[in-house]
Amino acid sequence: MHDPLAAGFPKGSQGRLLFWIAVAFSVFQIATAAHFIDMPSQVTRAIHVGFLGLLAFPLITLVRKRGPVLTTIAWVAAMGAVFVAGYQWWEYVPLLMRAGDPLGRDIVVGVLALMLVFAAAWILMGPALPIIAGAFLAYCLFGQHLPSPLNHRGYDFAQIVDHMAYGTEGIYGIPVYVSSTYIFLFILFGAFLEKAGMIKLFTDVSMGLVGHKIGGPAKVAVLSSGLMGTISGSGVANVVTTGQFTIPLMKRFGYRSAFAGGVESTASMGGQLMPPVMGAVAFIMAETLGVDYVEVVTAAVIPAILYFGSAFWMVHLEAGRAGLTGLSRADLPSPLRAVKEGWHLLFPLAALVYLLFSGYTPLFAGTTGLALTLVLILGASAALGLPQGWLRIVFWIGLGLLAASSLQYGIGIAALAVAGLVAWNAFSKGGRETLILCRDSLADGARTAIPVGVACALVGVIIGTMTLTGAANTFGQFIVSVGDKSLFLSLVLTMLTCIVLGMGIPTIPNYIITSSIAGPALLGLGVPLIVSHMFVFYFGILADLTPPVALACFAAAPIAKENGLKISLNAIKIAAAGFVIPFMAVYTPALMLQPGGALAEAVGFAPAVAYVVAKAVISIGLWGAAVIGWLGRPLAPWERALAMVAAFTLIAALPLTDEIGLALFVLFVARMWLSRRKEQSA
Repeated sequence: MHDPLAAGFPKGSQGRLLFWIAVAFSVFQIATAAHFIDMPSQVTRAIHVGFLGLLAFPLITLVRKRGPVLTTIAWVAAMGAVFVAGYQWWEYVPLLMRAGDPLGRDIVVGVLALMLVFAAAWILMGPALPIIAGAFLAYCLFGQHLPSPLNHRGYDFAQIVDHMAYGTEGIYGIPVYVSSTYIFLFILFGAFLEKAGMIKLFTDVSMGLVGHKIGGPAKVAVLSSGLMGTISGSGVANVVTTGQFTIPLMKRFGYRSAFAGGVESTASMGGQLMPPVMGAVAFIMAETLGVDYVEVVTAAVIPAILYFGSAFWMVHLEAGRAGLTGLSRADLPSPLRAVKEGWHLLFPLAALVYLLFSGYTPLFAGTTGLALTLVLILGASAALGLPQGWLRIVFWIGLGLLAASSLQYGIGIAALAVAGLVAWNAFSKGGRETLILCRDSLADGARTAIPVGVACALVGVIIGTMTLTGAANTFGQFIVSVGDKSLFLSLVLTMLTCIVLGMGIPTIPNYIITSSIAGPALLGLGVPLIVSHMFVFYFGILADLTPPVALACFAAAPIAKENGLKISLNAIKIAAAGFVIPFMAVYTPALMLQPGGALAEAVGFAPAVAYVVAKAVISIGLWGAAVIGWLGRPLAPWERALAMVAAFTLIAALPLTDEIGLALFVLFVARMWLSRRKEQSA
């Protein structure tokens, strides 16, 4: 199953206890993010991982309905996770003082911490990530026995455990730092918006805008999944939320089951490419590269638009080929009415984007966005108890001024507003229902964050291995040596690495691993820093569409009632732009609005951007026509071949390939124009 915890908290006393632990986890994370609780970063990370273990072990056991023996073992493991966190907190200063010279008990606790992280990852995500991390840990322990250049000088067992289980290089490294700050907050932000009706708002707006067009139901899937990507941290989660509505809708209007599942999988995974949240990778990338968040988003904007434009084009052509019309306008919701009814849900998103692009830190923006979401949800409920007219207007103006003043006077003002609204809602029936919704959102946010947080902790072992042994340099030198002969082969090798790793690993840990290994190597080959990281990020996402694992496609399979492999093959065709854009950006960084590249040096930055975007649009258009075999009429095999060759030559970025590709494009357009003239005159 794609997410074993998706079913929620089980019934019974243990399930209720875990529910309230999850609420406490979310409250703790909000309190530390807003600096109501100030702790050293190391302690905050340790408590974060402790909460993850406390929830993960018993929750997965209860969800899978294991017997009393395994349930008891799970609770013992959960208490072990709490003990490790408590040890890190209690011994924080002494551990700093004896860093590099651990005591015997430090080693025992460190080994316990590692065992618990490996075990939690195994039960939550299966064996793939633990086996990979275990191989890296084994390399630390025994790598000195390997032949050169794979060997290292050898490290003492105590040194390895100290490096991995303490400090900020191993399981408490940058991935857990980002998980305990940005990722958790944005997952919580998305949980509140979803509970408040954001999915319905996005779906109604999408239906109203494009539902009546040719292939309208599939275009609704693309648009609503793209919008969900702005608040959701998981492409697979998008599949099982928006897909429950869009896939049956597409099938009902004539789309093949495999194609419907492929559309939803492609669009949902693409949500992670869509600013502002980008599946939380944007924040990890900014932290890793030491650049502003805005720089990462700037690089992502054009590729994200091209990705979703490509998906739109593919479903339009498939609808034309199959003669699928849109929905009746009379049966569609009004997008204006949907926005009018759910306008208050858009303000937190707008505020989040404004803060992120105004130079505020993602942590501050996420905390403020979450506070504003709470103010609006609780305020909307409280306002229902007021009479219509000027009193409501005054209430909203006052609440808005109070929330806005938090930018000047601190988040404490927003916290006071939330506390006041909680008290207000506690004394009305509708208000109490809203408070229950908020409480459930806190619990659901924490539950959703468990697999991501555990994956980040385990990936820290891989990062720790590379910082201790320098293993990344060995792999990087190999890629560079290949790149000296052919940059294209280096890129293909990197792409395959990302896809193979991504077959069993979620996007975030996949990005962290591959960017640590391949990012510096691509930089050494002259690829701009952000472009190299976006390259591995793209293929980490596309791994969830690629056979044989294709996680997103198999998540869509039971909804579409179709074989996951068939869905995967359709998804690859629809997501062709995702495979093309990273390669084009490496050869022409202007596609990601980055300086560099021969074209920008020759003609200037702005003309280079315009040219490469136009070239990408043409190649995507040609690819769609070639794959679907329809462009206003069925295409002959030789016409499809012509379109495909033209598309590939425009992508290749080799001497004369652009000229050949554009010439073939003109030939293809001339052929289609003459064919149309012939049909009209007949």
